[in-house]
Amino acid sequence: MTDSVSTTPLATAPSFNFGFQKFVVGDLAPLRAFYEKALGLAVGQTIEGEGFTELVMRKPGADTGFSLILFHYKDGRKITVGDGHGPMGFFVRDVDAAYAHALANGAKADRPPYDTGNMRVAFVRDPEGREIEMISMKR
Repeated sequence: MTDSVSTTPLATAPSFNFGFQKFVVGDLAPLRAFYEKALGLAVGQTIEGEGFTELVMRKPGADTGFSLILFHYKDGRKITVGDGHGPMGFFVRDVDAAYAHALANGAKADRPPYDTGNMRVAFVRDPEGREIEMISMKR
């Protein structure tokens, strides 16, 4: 049996950098409050468009780097969270403390902290059901 992973060198892609993850959310205000309180993110930019609002959230004080964008349709359409994606992952210093803090600020318990290999991992869900993974590396 042959390995399905190609060993052919890939063409160099022109200057791609991770930029953002966008979540389409049903109720913007509670989701904003959750990501501010539970994960410590801050709104760095608000984009108002015809029929939508986007909140660009980052670590406080960061003007660049990876962002979480909360995208909200103003027409009130129902939003459902599907299963065609994995969790959004965060590296944290202390998984147990981050897990407890997230739960105290509106997260729903998914998988409590556990050890696997050289990592400690936990999973929670945001108020609309999106999965969040927290990882700390063992020293």
